[in-house]
Amino acid sequence: MKRPELLAPAGSMETLTAALRSGADAVYAGGKLFSARSSAANFTDEELEEAVRLCHTYGAKIYLAVNTVISDSEADTFRDFIVMTSKLGCDGYIVQDWGAADIIRSAVPDAVIHASTQMSVHTAAGARLLRSLGYARVVPARELDRKAIERISTEDIEVEVFVHGALCMSVSGQCYMSAMMGSRSANRGCCGQACRLPFSAAEKKDCTALSLKDLSLLPVISELEAAGADSLKIEGRMKRPEYVASAVHELGKALDGEKPDMKLLKGIFSRSGFTDGYFTGERRDMFGRREKEDVTSARELIPQIHELYRSPRQVYTMDARCTLRAGEPVRAEAVCRELPEAIVSAEGNVPQAAQNRPVSEEDIAKQLSKLGGTVFSAGTVSAEIGEGLFIPAGALNELRRNLADRLAEAVVRENTPVYDIRGRLPELPAVTAKNVPERLPLRVLCRNAAQARAALTYKDTEYIIVSPELVPELGDIPKERIILSPPRFITDEKKLTERLRELREEGYERLFCHTPDTVGIGRELGYRLHGSFTLNVFNSYSAEYLRGLGLEDCLFSIEAELTQFAEVRTSLPLGAVIAGRLPLMLTRNCPIRNEVGCSGCTGHLTDRTGRKLPVACSREYVEILNSDVLFMADRLREFSNIGFGCVLLCDESPEQALALISGTKPDAAVTRGLYYRGVRR
Repeated sequence: MKRPELLAPAGSMETLTAALRSGADAVYAGGKLFSARSSAANFTDEELEEAVRLCHTYGAKIYLAVNTVISDSEADTFRDFIVMTSKLGCDGYIVQDWGAADIIRSAVPDAVIHASTQMSVHTAAGARLLRSLGYARVVPARELDRKAIERISTEDIEVEVFVHGALCMSVSGQCYMSAMMGSRSANRGCCGQACRLPFSAAEKKDCTALSLKDLSLLPVISELEAAGADSLKIEGRMKRPEYVASAVHELGKALDGEKPDMKLLKGIFSRSGFTDGYFTGERRDMFGRREKEDVTSARELIPQIHELYRSPRQVYTMDARCTLRAGEPVRAEAVCRELPEAIVSAEGNVPQAAQNRPVSEEDIAKQLSKLGGTVFSAGTVSAEIGEGLFIPAGALNELRRNLADRLAEAVVRENTPVYDIRGRLPELPAVTAKNVPERLPLRVLCRNAAQARAALTYKDTEYIIVSPELVPELGDIPKERIILSPPRFITDEKKLTERLRELREEGYERLFCHTPDTVGIGRELGYRLHGSFTLNVFNSYSAEYLRGLGLEDCLFSIEAELTQFAEVRTSLPLGAVIAGRLPLMLTRNCPIRNEVGCSGCTGHLTDRTGRKLPVACSREYVEILNSDVLFMADRLREFSNIGFGCVLLCDESPEQALALISGTKPDAAVTRGLYYRGVRR
């Protein structure tokens, strides 16, 4: 069994050095733009060049996180960044945005693309779709159990799994809380970690109901290897070098079959300890927060961690041969044993006639083997020495330094990929901005049969969007008026696929696609596909790419401003969410159940300002909804380029649902969402 890649975070040059010296096989880093961790130090263009060289000196790979959604106005800058970093030799790109991935393919056709965990892939069907689209690797959702990872690992695509570090409460890519509360979008790299603030189901002031413990799967690494994981990823681009060094070191020990020092890792950083609840499927005791004692213990441990990365790590073997002839400069050749294509030579001083003892092969081997401070350890050293010659130790040391430096350069060249760089952007259609039609067709997401029947009584309702579970209650509703909405998080892929196949055979044709998973399943079963806002389409390139995948239309991102709609150039019909409670989080853990139990369910969380956030519970996941109701029915004339609107229902009665659908302003507090204020750029 091939040993999985040990993948470490690098938020700065110091952290990168710590990761490489501690044993990382690869690192992931971000530039100053397009990184989902904009609060990390990140790398300037000059630092990225240095980072690539350092990684390739160690034989490690460097993956660049460009895992934010981008706007149309950023496309040229994004393309230029990809071209620049491809010329440096970055080994791969971690991507969330469909359009960003397409820009990479157009600019650098042979670039290696990894699907970020923010694409929210949690099934084999999603991984299979991405493989067919040319992705080399998928980073599945962190909420998966061992069996789900095993299923995904059977697909012909590399699988990268988070094994240590912070856990978001929400499924990555499906969190809009920070954006809605403070215009700091996680999908744009500006998450304000609103979830770490006080929330409570019982109005307790000191309760952090949305804060999870940190993840650690180091004690069960052998199970992950058996499950087929190709890369084991440590979270932490915003963490200190000591954190990264200790995590890399202990993960390396676990991969070698040794017991990791979990007490050390807990002391360096944790939130009330660690959890493996998602992996085991036992989602109990997963909540925690950073306590004062956690901070104190970290200060005491940091000095000893420095020893892990004080000196360069020797990862290669240098074999050398030296020739000394009278009247000629010393000539030496070195080869990297692990990379035999890396061969270099150097010349030194002209040997002197020996006054006392001539230089011996042992003398030369002694000096050429002093490779401390480099990535090389000494291999074999041989010498051909003319009779009666001598060369000072200082001259041999200088020769050794030249050889080591040149061999390091040769190693970098051998480890640095060269790409076919075209520098193009994907072509977009010449589409002029369209005004909203006088009678805007509506689609209504309904949570029960009564809402569905009420929605269809309104003259402008085109489709209702319902769960497959509701279908038995809707027998009198024409199938052509129904769009099936699978679960936003799929825990039983086989069961869902079989049910959707049955419904397709019964004549249901349309599927609401939340993630690559449902796009993949829908394509395989022959459904007509409609994209949800959860696909996070934020630009023309994403819309056009999804049109090419077969989607008939798609809701634009709920994080987009009205001005962005006017800029979109796509042949894919677009819609906008115009009313209803927007989901702030999709989570596998119920914060209410954790705090007060299901029997004491309050149906909402209260934040520190007293606002109440409804919590919609399903069998396998929870949606935390906005306290205010989005209402844009009176502002439809301000939209451009939309062909339909979407209303999201929650717990409204049929009468309340019909009022909201028909454009009546609700009695509850309303919001205009992000359509005017937008998100931080």
